[in-house]
Amino acid sequence: MLYDYYGFPDKAYEIVYPAPGSPELADRIARLLEKNGISVVVDARRGFDHGLFIPLKLMYPNADIPSLQLSLVRGLDPAAHIMIGHALRELTKENLLVVGSGFSFHNLEAFFGGGGPGPDPANDAFQQWLIRVCTGPDTQDAREERLIHWETAPHARYCHPREEHLLPLHVCLGMAGAAGRLIFDDRIMGKRAAAFLW
Repeated sequence: MLYDYYGFPDKAYEIVYPAPGSPELADRIARLLEKNGISVVVDARRGFDHGLFIPLKLMYPNADIPSLQLSLVRGLDPAAHIMIGHALRELTKENLLVVGSGFSFHNLEAFFGGGGPGPDPANDAFQQWLIRVCTGPDTQDAREERLIHWETAPHARYCHPREEHLLPLHVCLGMAGAAGRLIFDDRIMGKRAAAFLW
């Protein structure tokens, strides 16, 4: 277990999620990425971080499904993450669950440093932009181009001072190759967040 967060109650550092891995699928994913010019390092000893164990513990509390994790690409290039999605697109024909574990709003200072749960027009503007990009009538090329240049969206850097919680969405959109469906649009800790299904 990799508890890659800080400042939470002690119980948050006692969470365990002993799901089995899937070395065969990990090797297959590595081959697909390498075939598409994306260099890969497979680390069979790395533990699960909160991007995996938090959502899966809620969905599959018995930890009885084979699980594996992909890391973000160093440098956090949005186009590189969309290309990862393209490289993995053939996996969409199989019985796999791909969770783009992130958050459409991830400004910890705004969560904890003030502002409270009241209206947040800057957050709302970014969420509306993201919803339109992910679910609207644009072509896939236009969707991808907008996500590559996500920093030009209204209040983008307010909502994501660092983009590591947004980039899993780029992988999912690239992998799906189509518009998604909005399945969550509500407030979490007083801030609006959205989630999508492909």
